[in-house]
Amino acid sequence: MLGVMKLPARDSELIQIMDASLADAAQRAGPWLVCRPGCTQCCHGVFAISPLDVLRLRQGMDALRIADPQRAAEVERRARKWIAEFGADFPGDAATGLLGNSDEDRERFEGFANEAACPALDPATGLCDVYEFRPMTCRVFGPPVRMDVGDGEERLAHCELCFHGATAEQVASCEMPVPNQLEEELIQEVERQGLRGESVVAFALMK
Repeated sequence: MLGVMKLPARDSELIQIMDASLADAAQRAGPWLVCRPGCTQCCHGVFAISPLDVLRLRQGMDALRIADPQRAAEVERRARKWIAEFGADFPGDAATGLLGNSDEDRERFEGFANEAACPALDPATGLCDVYEFRPMTCRVFGPPVRMDVGDGEERLAHCELCFHGATAEQVASCEMPVPNQLEEELIQEVERQGLRGESVVAFALMK
């Protein structure tokens, strides 16, 4: 583990922008956006998170340990269980939680823990126990978001449960803008503090 690190001051600005962008996109989408508390499809399967996400989750867990020690301990218990179950096949360094960068590691990650529940998910309530501190991937899941699909091409992607019956034009009218440049600047700031490389949620939840 690294020493004490500071979450960039502008991370709060990033979160405010994302919250406002999501609220606006949801208002435009209306009933096409079916995301609701307790819908947990997006809480299953593993994905890479940035060093900024890692640091935000760590500081969020520090806050949770003070505000609700019992809930924090339960989140850690689920994270330990997740690592015990999937750590042996982790495509990277299971000691540090950092994902590998080789072509082989990336290929292995494609099929890694795809059905596993996120350890931040409370199975009893269907809610995220670290919702306020969740990674950017969680914050953009649901509404139409412009994604890079390679070779300089982009397309709008959204949750498969949403926008049933909507035309391509209607989907496009509900696009959720994402401040990618600000996020990248903050990631670089975290990296300058010494936290580099991508990880997954389970490792970031551990003390």
